[in-house]
Amino acid sequence: MEHGNLTRVTEFMLLGLPQAHKLQLFLFFLFLLFYIVILPGNVLIILTIRSDPRLGSPMYFLLANLAFLDICYCSVTPPKMLVDFFSCHKTISYRGCMAQIFFIHFLGAAEIFLLMIMAYDRYVAICKPLHYASIVSRGVCCALVGAAWVGGFMHSIVQVVLTIRLPFCGPNELDNFFCDVPQVIKLACTDTYVMEMLMFSNSGLVTLVCFVLLLISYTVLLVKLRIQSLCKKNKAASTCVTHIIVVFIMFVPALYIYARPFRSFPQDKVVSVFHTVVFPLLNPMIYTLRNKEIISSMKRLMIRYSHWGGK
Repeated sequence: MEHGNLTRVTEFMLLGLPQAHKLQLFLFFLFLLFYIVILPGNVLIILTIRSDPRLGSPMYFLLANLAFLDICYCSVTPPKMLVDFFSCHKTISYRGCMAQIFFIHFLGAAEIFLLMIMAYDRYVAICKPLHYASIVSRGVCCALVGAAWVGGFMHSIVQVVLTIRLPFCGPNELDNFFCDVPQVIKLACTDTYVMEMLMFSNSGLVTLVCFVLLLISYTVLLVKLRIQSLCKKNKAASTCVTHIIVVFIMFVPALYIYARPFRSFPQDKVVSVFHTVVFPLLNPMIYTLRNKEIISSMKRLMIRYSHWGGK
């Protein structure tokens, strides 16, 4: 800390990781396994979609963007956490803390908006199949994905601007393994009630509204599918169910963290680990294991590369 007229926090201590050496070692290898599976899994999805003309529909274009977001998202906090397992002085600088907050909310919000776009894509495909190609063209998809990134940036910049305006003069201990608004804001040496309400509106209410809208849209789609032919019904229903699973996996932890008062609960760290480390791993597994086209394309891609490698 720096001393002058006012003591200013220049770093935060991360107390969220366990102190027992054996448990730290076990968690290190467990999370490292998650991390080395996340990256190849998402990269493989992107390469498969880009290399196979059969996967040229907007749905797969959006899925490739979702995989890219997962790669970025799981690169914000896990690397620092893995290093801290072997560090005696588990700290993060003030600027590093603000950077973590920015990228967590930037990428998380962009992913939420992308899931909204994917729901819109499925609505058009099921309810207006004859006009699907003209309504959801590649240009429209690119514009919508760009809007999702811009929306994520706007959401995140509000979080960061509100946070950096707060005075931090001690204590500087965060009971977590990374920086996030609910923990950091409680360390401010001022009344944060108004800030908490603003951040709750910007994060909690937005997440809740998006979650409810997604549930309503997929419920309507599943009802619409009852009048489709059996073949189209099964394929579309399988895709919708996959999207619903991902929506629940992403939104339930986010709602627990942001759509409630900023108070500490014993299970907070477990939910945070699930939301930032385990959740990105589940996306590619769910989409690939439930999608026969992607699995077939992956097999063809690996066979093609194995033939090239054998020459």
